[in-house]
Amino acid sequence: MSSIGKLREILGESPWTEERGFDVVERDFGVALPEEVKAVCSLYGDVLISDFIFVFGPEFMVDKGVWISDFVREGHPGIPRGVLPDDGGKLHWGHSVEGDKFFLENRGSGRWTVSAFRRNRADWYESDETLGDWLVGVFEGRIAADWMPEWPHSHRMEVD
Repeated sequence: MSSIGKLREILGESPWTEERGFDVVERDFGVALPEEVKAVCSLYGDVLISDFIFVFGPEFMVDKGVWISDFVREGHPGIPRGVLPDDGGKLHWGHSVEGDKFFLENRGSGRWTVSAFRRNRADWYESDETLGDWLVGVFEGRIAADWMPEWPHSHRMEVD
């Protein structure tokens, strides 16, 4: 089963009833995002999942990206390297309610992997996982279990 299918199995159906595009995000950032990223962030983006992880979708991704990009340029000590819309920057795709900031870094050949600034630890985390695989691993308790919460058996999603 694909990571998108597994994520749907874990989280349930998307709260969105219509397809949401990423044309504006890709245009404003000057980058072609992987199909998996667009699929995950279209289905579960602009949503707070189980009162902990907020995933950006087309509504918030550009504004949040510009904000954190400016913040990093001003010298955020824990986030190495630039953030989109800066050329070659990483994609800011979400955050936790504890202040962790989640990113995707382009590793070449269309592979983007998850990294994060972990606020409570004041450190930088890197994984080899793509967004869908990382989220599935997190919600199954196999990945980042030492800094993520214990998840409920059924997930609640809040829009707005």
